[in-house]
Amino acid sequence: MPVDDRSFRKALGCFASGVTVVTTLQPDSRQPVGVTVSAFSSLSLDPPLVLFCLGNKTSSLTAFQGFGHFAVNILAESQKDLSTRFASRAEDKWAGIDWSAGASGVPLLGGCLASLECSLVDTVDGGDHRIFIGRVENLRHEEGGAPLLYFRGGYMDCGAGTP
Repeated sequence: MPVDDRSFRKALGCFASGVTVVTTLQPDSRQPVGVTVSAFSSLSLDPPLVLFCLGNKTSSLTAFQGFGHFAVNILAESQKDLSTRFASRAEDKWAGIDWSAGASGVPLLGGCLASLECSLVDTVDGGDHRIFIGRVENLRHEEGGAPLLYFRGGYMDCGAGTP
């Protein structure tokens, strides 16, 4: 079967992925920035590296390239509302959001299964996306809990902590 946009999206939708909100600060104003990302992966254990991808037309791309630090907030199953909010183009995504500043100042969201605070190591061209590579400098994680998963265009119900 030839590869066209629709077929490619449908095939990739067969891969269940966790959902994250990646956060940083605007370099000039230090205002929080966040975007929902499912294109996230571990890259290396030694050194501890992770990567995520943002579309080249993402409005917050320059903030992620310019601040030098970011956090990957791995969402719990109960955080669909955060995923939806940070995937939107809403004016103030941060209104009423529970967050604290990490060591570098980047927003760490409350209630997540884990948060990884990273320093930006490199960015790489990835077609219509930019690949961000970060070194994990600090982390926190919760024992137990179910992840927020995305599969075939919708959220999956993992049940009580077991997929």
